[in-house]
Amino acid sequence: MVYDHPRKPRGQDVTHTASNAGKTCADVANALRFKPRNTMGFFHVALASGFTIIALLLSRSPNQSAWLFSQMILALAFLQWFILLHEAGHQTLFRNRTLNTITGYVAGSLALIPYQSWYRIHARHHRWTGWQDKDATTESLVPRPLAEWERWTMRVAWKFYFPLFAIVYRLTNFWFLARVKRFTPTATHTRIALNLSAMLVAYALLIVIVGFPALLTSCGLGLYLSLMLQEPIILSQHTHIPQHLGGGRDVLPFPARDQAQFTRSLGVPKWFSALILHFDAHELHHHYPYVPGYDLPKLPAPTNVPIHWLTWVRAIKSVPVEVFMFQNRNQSGLSV
Repeated sequence: MVYDHPRKPRGQDVTHTASNAGKTCADVANALRFKPRNTMGFFHVALASGFTIIALLLSRSPNQSAWLFSQMILALAFLQWFILLHEAGHQTLFRNRTLNTITGYVAGSLALIPYQSWYRIHARHHRWTGWQDKDATTESLVPRPLAEWERWTMRVAWKFYFPLFAIVYRLTNFWFLARVKRFTPTATHTRIALNLSAMLVAYALLIVIVGFPALLTSCGLGLYLSLMLQEPIILSQHTHIPQHLGGGRDVLPFPARDQAQFTRSLGVPKWFSALILHFDAHELHHHYPYVPGYDLPKLPAPTNVPIHWLTWVRAIKSVPVEVFMFQNRNQSGLSV
């Protein structure tokens, strides 16, 4: 079994020997044993729902310590909803497609990402991982001259840990309809637009009914902390890793088994990894995107050793943000 990638860049070896092909087939056969289970899906939805409800109830407490604790719980809950959106989009949370779709809409609303645009943009991401300008989530990081205001804004946000990139990630990839349309089939544009509109109406009604000050008090800090938590996780997965540029050429996507080279995994505490359905094991996820997140630890570990999350954060904060975002480790010499 031989796979020859068209437009193969110099030095790229994507040829598989017979033994490697046999090993790959055996790995896939093993991975296919793991199917989504409704019991696990309901458990993780119930866990995120429980954290959310407890946090919102505690946020009404006049005790300042209790309120602060509620926002910390809510930050984890918002992160969980983002992860559940990810799993639902892959149809790997529940065995039933309808349950995945319903959960996707609910989780997307709480994660501030429309499910219809997420479902399609993220599918394109998995298809084109490795081709930076064809993957909608990495296209904006293709090296280019930066305006002074862009450089200044990025540096201030980077220095003070303001989650600018977690916000921009949402707006440009899933809310900016004109850009979303460039990366999605025309037949889906109406559904995407309706989903975006419905969410905006729902948010507006929530503000009117609850009141903006009350809403800000009950979940404002929790949402902000969650975005701070999500930003390094999102950036860790593909940023500052050497990728290829299609440049408008007719190229084929890298198969899942070859995408680990464009992916990074972080080393986080086991309890946290379980809480986020092992979203940190991103190399495994790209190799086996059809395996539920809660089953990823049952698969053979990748050859690359995950970098400890704190080591990684310290390393990326040691270089100018524009270097980290718009270069790769071959150019910067940053060994992460």
